[in-house]
Amino acid sequence: MAEISVSGRMKVSTLRDQFKEAFGATLRVYKGVKFADDDATLASIRSEDAPKSGDMTIRGNMLVGNFETKFEETFGIKVQVANADNSALSDNEISLTKAGKS
Repeated sequence: MAEISVSGRMKVSTLRDQFKEAFGATLRVYKGVKFADDDATLASIRSEDAPKSGDMTIRGNMLVGNFETKFEETFGIKVQVANADNSALSDNEISLTKAGKS
């Protein structure tokens, strides 16, 4: 089963690339209401009230909604999972692996 490990030192572009490779889905990463800069680290874009450190392992069997919530709780960063061609957001009730196939 595909999985990736995430830390605050990771760049947005690295996270997006690894997510796409592991699950086939597109990850949208936000800083506030705008898309985050690909060259920024996750630690540099987290919200002011977010934990100052945190690591997370993302597995393909996680539901999209659970992943998005856990990511925001861990890093203070809003993310959304979109389908493989980034044309529509994925349903919160499907797995990350299935999101990449829809």
